[in-house]
Amino acid sequence: MPCEKCENVFRESFPFWEGLSEKDKIDLMNGAGCAEFKKGQTVHDGTVCTGIIFVKTGCLRVYILSEEGKEITLYRIYAGDACVLSASCILETINFDVYVDAEEDSRCCILSPASFRYVAERRPEMKIFLLDKTVSRFSEVMWVMQQILFMSFDKRLALFLVSETEKTGSREIKLTHEQIAKYMGSAREVVSRMLKYFASEGYVELSRGGVAVTDMESLKRLTL
Repeated sequence: MPCEKCENVFRESFPFWEGLSEKDKIDLMNGAGCAEFKKGQTVHDGTVCTGIIFVKTGCLRVYILSEEGKEITLYRIYAGDACVLSASCILETINFDVYVDAEEDSRCCILSPASFRYVAERRPEMKIFLLDKTVSRFSEVMWVMQQILFMSFDKRLALFLVSETEKTGSREIKLTHEQIAKYMGSAREVVSRMLKYFASEGYVELSRGGVAVTDMESLKRLTL
């Protein structure tokens, strides 16, 4: 049975939704399903072509995993946005695996690859949508790679902390050193050493399970 709640998601996500025929809409709805994920639960493990994931509420984290088990966060997906790299069988030129976890309790609408491909054969707007989303995501991926390859770690960590405060609207970052290391593709020990240095300089205050930014201006100067 199609998930009727997905219709509102598609209407908001596809700018061309109202221009689709009733058959197109029904075909997409028949290939869509609702799913709920708890915080920390795996949404896409890279072994199957899950489909395009539309986030209704919550937040998902997209990352790559090395053979040694090191994670590098590529980007996050918030409510109202979609993940297309989880539909690798549609993107035939994509030959690497990504993983997706729920960073918060999340409700999603997942569109099957078969349904997307079926409608896209007669509606070029669908292919343009997919291309636009892919290009946008690769811009974010390239920014992450640029940080890892060319930036000093203190600058990378300062960028991460400033970015987190801007996303949450709070200077209290409720992430452990282990979680920050996972997001940055680094080792916990490296993160802890740099955070202790930041604390000694008065940029942050450290507590159990969190970091509080106390000198935003100095932290931002490190990012320049």
